[in-house]
Amino acid sequence: MTRVRRFTPLGSAVNFFYNHFPTHYSKNQGKIMIKRFNWPLVLILLSSLTIQARELPDFADLVERHGAEVVNISTMSGVKPQGGANPNIPEDDPMFDFFRKYIPQPIPKGEGQSLGSGFIVSADGYILTNAHVVTAADEITVTLNDKREFKAKVIGSDKRTDVALIKIDATGLAKVAFGDPTKLRVGDWVLAIGSPFGFDNSVTAGIVSAKGRSLPQENYVPFIQTDVAINPGNSGGPLYNLSGEVIGINSQIYSRTGGFMGLSFAIPIDVAMDISNQLRAGGKVTRGWLGVVIQEVTKELAESFGLAKPQGALVANVEKGGPADKAGLESSDIILKFDNKDVKTSTDLPRLVGSVKPGTKVNLQVWRKGAAKEIAVTTGELPVDKSASTPPPFKRGKTENIGKLGLALSELTADQRKELKISAGVLVEEVKGAAARAGLQPGDVILAINNTEVKTIDQFNQALGKLEARKNLALLVRRGETTQYITVRTEPGQ
Repeated sequence: MTRVRRFTPLGSAVNFFYNHFPTHYSKNQGKIMIKRFNWPLVLILLSSLTIQARELPDFADLVERHGAEVVNISTMSGVKPQGGANPNIPEDDPMFDFFRKYIPQPIPKGEGQSLGSGFIVSADGYILTNAHVVTAADEITVTLNDKREFKAKVIGSDKRTDVALIKIDATGLAKVAFGDPTKLRVGDWVLAIGSPFGFDNSVTAGIVSAKGRSLPQENYVPFIQTDVAINPGNSGGPLYNLSGEVIGINSQIYSRTGGFMGLSFAIPIDVAMDISNQLRAGGKVTRGWLGVVIQEVTKELAESFGLAKPQGALVANVEKGGPADKAGLESSDIILKFDNKDVKTSTDLPRLVGSVKPGTKVNLQVWRKGAAKEIAVTTGELPVDKSASTPPPFKRGKTENIGKLGLALSELTADQRKELKISAGVLVEEVKGAAARAGLQPGDVILAINNTEVKTIDQFNQALGKLEARKNLALLVRRGETTQYITVRTEPGQ
C-alpha cells in the first residue's frame, strides 16, 4: 500500500531543519527533540513558504469573474443531394418505390455539425472566433454561459489569420477586456476557457512556452505557443492572462494523435482585433503587398552573398509589374528592414507588409552585391491567391556536363523562355554529386549564380569560374511555378 505524505508549511519547515541542520535536532523513539531552536531562521523560512503559497495563481476567481464572456458555438451545414431533388412522390403512388430506389434522396440538414468556442467583444452581441469554426456553415447557434441560445450571422472572416467575427441579437452582454500580448513573457501563467469535444465551459491552464512562433502556411500570425490543454472544440476560445484580460484566440495544436500533446498556438489579440475592426467596418480585410517571392537566409546563403550573419528575407523572384518591380527590387536582394523595422527572419516580412494599408509609401533597406541600399516602395493590395499550374516538360536539348557541381545542363529555346515568362536560364537535365546533395532535380531551371544571371552554358561556366574560391554557391532555381535559392557546397570531398 502506497502512503501519501501531506506537507504543510510547518511540517515542511521542520523536515527542512531536520535534514539540513542535524545539530539542532535528534530523534528519540519517533519523536523530534529540539536541542537548540533558531527561531529567527524558522520564522524567515515560514514567511518564505507563505509568500510562495500566495504567489500561486487563483484560477477559480478568474473563471468566476470572466466565465460569462465565453460562448459555445455549434454549426450546421446542409449537403445538397446529387442528381437532382426528390420529386416528393406520395407513398401511395405506384412510382414511389422506383423513385425512392433510383432517385437520390435529400440529405437531412445538420449532417455537418461542428463545435467551437468564441468570446464576446461588445455588449451588443459581437463575438470573435476562428474562421474555420464557421466556414461553410448554413446555421450557427451560440450558447451563452447561462444556457440562452441565439442564432448568429457571420459579419466576415479572414482565412489568412483564421479570424471570424459573428453577431447575435442581444444586449447587455458581459464582454472581455483586452490585454497587451507584447507585454506577455515566456513562462507567464495563462488560462483557456472553451468547449473541448463539446464539454462546454471547460477550463485549462498552463504557461506561455514561446512567442512569435511561425507555422507552415501561416505567414501573417506571430503565434503565442503555450502548454495549455487545447483540444477540438476549444478553437476560437479566449486565452486569458492572470489579470483576466484576453491576450489571444486559441487556434490550433500540434498533434500526432488528433488530441493535445503539449503544443498549443493562439493568435495574439492585437492581430485579431485589427482583423475584427476591418471586418466590422467593411466585411473584408485588405493588406499591403510587395509582389516578391522570399525565402529564409541560411548561414550558407549569407556567406554566398557576403552577409555577416543570417538575417533578413532573400528575394527569390520579383513579380513583373508589382510594387517591388516598380520600385527597382531585384532577385538576390536581401530585405533587412521594412519601414525602419528589422526583418530578422523571412517570416517577419509578410506580417510587416500585411500590416500596412495598400498605397502606403515605405522605405526598405536591402543588401545588394555586398552593400546596404535604401529603396522606397509604395505597397499594393494583396490579391486573391492564384492557383499554380505546372508547365509541361521540355524536350531534351544539347547537354553539357558541369563536373564540379555534378550537373548536366542544356540551353532553353526562345519559345521555352517565353512559356516560362523568363528572360534567362539553363535547364537541368541530370543531377549527381554536390548538386544532388543540395536538392537540385532534373527539370529545374537555373536562372542565376549568386547575383549573375545566366542565359547560356558558356555564361554559366564563366560565372562559375569567377566563384572558384567560394565554399558555397547560391543557385537561383525555377521549379514549376516557384523560384528559390539553393545552396551548393563545393568543398573538396563534399
